[in-house]
Amino acid sequence: MEINLRKIPFDIDFHPSTNLITVGLINGDLHVYRYSPELLPQRVLKVRAHLRESCRAVRFINEGQAIASASPDCSILATDVETGSPIARLENSHEDAVNRLVNLTESTIASGDDGGCIKVWDTRQRSNCNTFKAHEEYISDITYASDSMRLLGTSGDGTLSVYDIRKNKVQAQSEFSEDELLSVVIMKNGRKVILGTQNGNLLLYSWGSFEDCSDRFIALSPNSVDALLKLDEDRVITGSGNGLISLVGILPNRIIQPIAEHSEYPVERLAFSHDRKFLGSISHDPMLKLWNMDELLQASDNTLRSHSEVATGDSDDMDVDDSHLESKR
Repeated sequence: MEINLRKIPFDIDFHPSTNLITVGLINGDLHVYRYSPELLPQRVLKVRAHLRESCRAVRFINEGQAIASASPDCSILATDVETGSPIARLENSHEDAVNRLVNLTESTIASGDDGGCIKVWDTRQRSNCNTFKAHEEYISDITYASDSMRLLGTSGDGTLSVYDIRKNKVQAQSEFSEDELLSVVIMKNGRKVILGTQNGNLLLYSWGSFEDCSDRFIALSPNSVDALLKLDEDRVITGSGNGLISLVGILPNRIIQPIAEHSEYPVERLAFSHDRKFLGSISHDPMLKLWNMDELLQASDNTLRSHSEVATGDSDDMDVDDSHLESKR
């Protein structure tokens, strides 16, 4: 399914329990669409959320009753999903442009800005819980380890930071990598942290050893890995600078296969629907695309079976080129 937004989107998020998806646009608008497998998506809400600047980040909050949105004008706005009315607005939530919002729990979110600052907010109390300043450049992505209450952030300055929410302090920060860090996920039941970079490498860190990466997967290079979305503990979906969406295995590191192509532009954001039946993607074009996950994974399974049949064939002199599956340590 495709939705022509008519404006460039910056972020998307699916409702936690219903078939709604929200998107923030370059002109400051906030849209909400209802989707289903049988019908074309319909826009159910349009809000002029940020008047002076773009709407860079969006997240459903408070169990889907409201949408938080953030802007380069340093504001964070909460909008009622049913009416589109503003619930609360923090005019000076950050000192620099806010470019990232991520849900942590049912009542807390984290925001990141262009100056390298990350803040944690209580959405029901509308108050700031934590403020961390460990980076010199923009915050590109944030993720949360709920079991240990650790917040992880990546930055354009090439470092990964780890924050202890309970002690309100920076626990660790990696050495500078060769390139900008753009995306982060936690995999392997919390044992591995995977980072996407500007030059297309995936950096693998072992939990607790954040100084330097333990492995480096180079097969996606030279296209940037702008978005990472964990499918399960062994597979991650990547959004790359060449517009491809790929399924990638982690340890063993391999490109399982490209599963979709959004456009010729970089894939900026990926997200799952609440039931994980749809994958949403946005890029540097005005299209929001919803992909059927059953169809994508079935195509992937067919490809794996085909490769397996070739690899176990009767021909003794058949060489299989698997150089694209290698990773560099």
